[in-house]
Amino acid sequence: MTARNVLAERNRATRMSRDALFDVIRAPHITEKSTAASERNQVVFKVALDATKPQIKVAVETLFGVKVLGVNTLVQKGKTKRFKGRPGQRSDIKKAFVQLAEGQSIDLTAKLP
Repeated sequence: MTARNVLAERNRATRMSRDALFDVIRAPHITEKSTAASERNQVVFKVALDATKPQIKVAVETLFGVKVLGVNTLVQKGKTKRFKGRPGQRSDIKKAFVQLAEGQSIDLTAKLP
């Protein structure tokens, strides 16, 4: 991606409505690994499959009022499982590992305004 494309994507992300921000960030992802990551000032969220890193950064900064240093994403492919004897497929999940600035934290147990 060129520098011009990155700036255009960041500008587009900053103009998102509050509803669009909640569409990007689906839910916090609470596991042993994410709890261990919180010691390194990271928070893990489930996000929309089509969400970009600039959109995730803007959404977290706007919704939680924190400074984000970086965002790493991964797509966890859905497992093939059997449902009532028939083969099925779980949905894919996109996770975002959000690195917060030193001294910043997000309380996931509090309600959002």
